[in-house]
Amino acid sequence: MTIPTEIADAVVDPKAYADWYRSHEAFAWLRNNAPLDVAEVEGFDPFWVVSKHADILNVERQNDLFHNEDRSATLTTIEADQKVRALMGGSPNLLRSLVQMDNPDHMQYRRLTQGWFMPQNLRKLEDRIREIARKFIDKMAETGGECDFAKDVAFLYPLHVIMNVIGVPEEDEPRMLKLTQEIFGAQDPDQNRSGQSIADTELGIASIRETVADFFEYFAAVTEDRRKCPREDLASVIANGTVYDKPLGHLEAMSYYIIAATAGHDTTSNTTAGALWALAENQDEFRRLKDDLSMIPSMVEESIRWETPVKHFMRTATADTELAGKQIKKNDWLFLAYPSGNRDEDVFDDPYTFKIDRSPNKHVAFGYGAHVCLGQHLGRMEMRILWEELLPRLQSVELNGTPTRVQANFVCGPKSIPIRFRMH
Repeated sequence: MTIPTEIADAVVDPKAYADWYRSHEAFAWLRNNAPLDVAEVEGFDPFWVVSKHADILNVERQNDLFHNEDRSATLTTIEADQKVRALMGGSPNLLRSLVQMDNPDHMQYRRLTQGWFMPQNLRKLEDRIREIARKFIDKMAETGGECDFAKDVAFLYPLHVIMNVIGVPEEDEPRMLKLTQEIFGAQDPDQNRSGQSIADTELGIASIRETVADFFEYFAAVTEDRRKCPREDLASVIANGTVYDKPLGHLEAMSYYIIAATAGHDTTSNTTAGALWALAENQDEFRRLKDDLSMIPSMVEESIRWETPVKHFMRTATADTELAGKQIKKNDWLFLAYPSGNRDEDVFDDPYTFKIDRSPNKHVAFGYGAHVCLGQHLGRMEMRILWEELLPRLQSVELNGTPTRVQANFVCGPKSIPIRFRMH
């Protein structure tokens, strides 16, 4: 069967993710009635919506059968796809980062920075990250009991950490935050470059390309600097790295910086903001957590499941195959619906309840298999440290207005979380 129009529309509509309930209701309907079926939405090629946890894992573990690079790795309209291919010499992607690569390239490029993001290496950063966390918590305390937790803390703290790791100076962080929001919030008039709702494909692509060009210009200068004077930072690794015994190509190097400089903080920011929102709405859980800080790691996992900042990735079948009893044809496009997998009743008891001690918690928010998120350990560590520093000082917290969410169907989360709080 084809998925009903209003359900399919909710899967693609950026506004449905800003509404939260609309997208979650659509995914719940799919899991119960059409767990793997085709969505036909005007302006888009038909695509399979993979809504069950087990099926998402199944696709993610078969990298040769389901590719990232053959078609766009994110959902895009037919018109936008044609324009990007015309600009990129036939490639469906404006960037070529790890998420737009398949093996053998994916493994080679991933290996370049993998060591940086391993837990044993990250331990060296723990003290520096803790210092950064304390600085932001002190600033929060200075607001006098009212702030916008998303804008004042959650967006800025992970940004400062990843820029520290990459080697971007603090004075350039506002620029990096703005460029990140322009890319991930391209569908949100408050965040995109044009400041308006973009219905026109030409304008939308032009606006993203301008943002990408800004990133390229910035990191081309960084590369030149690090080739002359390498430092102990991630930028030096990318600038001087080799793949197949050659320096990285310009597109690949710039794309590497961009994914580190955007996904490296935005997902953590969304999860951190979502966690505080959930705690403010669940006072019993907030008090339990304050009484037993050993639950912080499991609360962090639950907040990752709860928020699921990456809403989807696309995969393309490289051959005819069967998935969940359905016949998938070569070149079919599949939408991996991570928020749906993370609310799957077959895997999670009471999935619509925020439980700080949820165990087991086999969420798919970081992906799975070869493409599992490279920065997952850093993200977890940043969140753990922030809560270890904040919770002992935070006596009470409640919402102080209505929180809002970003309009986007790829990566998104809270936009604003006004809170009232008391701190030691």
